[in-house]
Amino acid sequence: MQNDVPNPPRLNEWLPTALILVVVAVGLRLLALAFDQTDLFVDEVQYWFWGQNLDFGYYSKPPLIGWVIRLVTDLAGSDAAFWVRMPGAVLHGITALILGALAARLIGRAAALWTVALYLSLPFVSLGSVMISTDTIMAPFYAAALLFLLRTADTRRASDALAVGLFAGLAFMAKYAAIYILAGAGLAMIFVPMLRPGWRNLAVMIAGFALVISPNVMWNLSHDLTTVSHTMDNAGWVRHGAKFDLGSLLTFLGSQFGVFGVIPMAALIWAYLRPRTQAHRALVLLSIPAIFVVSVQSLMDKAYANWAIATYFAGTVLVVMVLPRWGRIAALALNGILAVALPVLLILVPWPMSGDKPLLNRYLGRHALSESILTLAEREDLPVVTSNRDILADLFYTGRDRDVALYATPETGRPSSYYAQNFALPEDIAGPVLVVSLGDIPCPGDALEGLVRDGTWSTTELHATRVDAGCLFAK
Repeated sequence: MQNDVPNPPRLNEWLPTALILVVVAVGLRLLALAFDQTDLFVDEVQYWFWGQNLDFGYYSKPPLIGWVIRLVTDLAGSDAAFWVRMPGAVLHGITALILGALAARLIGRAAALWTVALYLSLPFVSLGSVMISTDTIMAPFYAAALLFLLRTADTRRASDALAVGLFAGLAFMAKYAAIYILAGAGLAMIFVPMLRPGWRNLAVMIAGFALVISPNVMWNLSHDLTTVSHTMDNAGWVRHGAKFDLGSLLTFLGSQFGVFGVIPMAALIWAYLRPRTQAHRALVLLSIPAIFVVSVQSLMDKAYANWAIATYFAGTVLVVMVLPRWGRIAALALNGILAVALPVLLILVPWPMSGDKPLLNRYLGRHALSESILTLAEREDLPVVTSNRDILADLFYTGRDRDVALYATPETGRPSSYYAQNFALPEDIAGPVLVVSLGDIPCPGDALEGLVRDGTWSTTELHATRVDAGCLFAK
């Protein structure tokens, strides 16, 4: 493939400096993480719990995040929040180096270093380095698939083509949004002739991808297409019809300036409008499918800000390609403010305050509530039942070393969560149980005192009630 530099730099011309940048950034983030005062969020404890129940798929996501957390916590010999979150900073550091290699191949040494530095400073990377998510697990594999896709265009080696498929498959096993790499690669092969790998290599890529994802495909087929159904629920308009809400679209697009950074996002839009070289066009086509599809989704129903993260792996290199030096410096400086502020805030919570609540209130009080529920259950010698996913997720994590039985409220029809799917209250349990509920109490019973309502639960109407288990099946 024709690059913007005739002779790409060797690794030793940019990698040592890039490694210093990554080691410093990752090291500082891990140091801050060691003093983080926030509780694990509901999604984080759910991912940890998946790792305790290893499988080829889960209710709402593919399995790789559970596997990674399980591997790290087993190696560390600890399930502490630090080790649950630790992979984030490390994996984003690895992703920065891979994207640096991609930039070196396409643009040159300076671009490689700027790509590494800019990626490390991006808002979604700063957040993903202190709170574990499927985006973070997907990132290095997605970036590696992009790198080997361009390598294949140059080398035409089957081994490089196989690497594309394997890494794309691993990205898909981390998050289904990795499917966008297939769309981007297809568009690039059609409209950038030099990126076409040849039919043999294309077949090798597809075979490698299919091989890696096959366990999850089989899991879905044997579990009533659970994650497909959940994805349709998220799409909303698939089941309930499109809303065509322009305000929702504008809100989503505005949120991307917060996800990717103000200057990088503005530069990315500019880059989309003025493609020049083959490398430029290839990066546009590799990055645009995710943000286009999610923008359409936001118009039809709703879309969360992180749903288009796949845009920004090729997008980071593209931004470095089009920004002048002063623009790169400005982007790095502006992003750097958040990159420094976020870990500081995590250390200083509950300060600062927003009104009468901590600014990060939603990340506080979760473990305190769980401890109070577990203590109450032990005192009353009762199993705990709740229909609230947030509460149940944290109960499994906080109560991992305590002998308290935990169950989801029994449901009819398609289960509403991983817990309802796999840990619903068995019908053969008789006698009293401790029900924790929000709002109305589901069954008549005896109210119990002792719940701690701090942080995110401070203004929530929570009830702890001793009820007969049979009542829950009658509802």
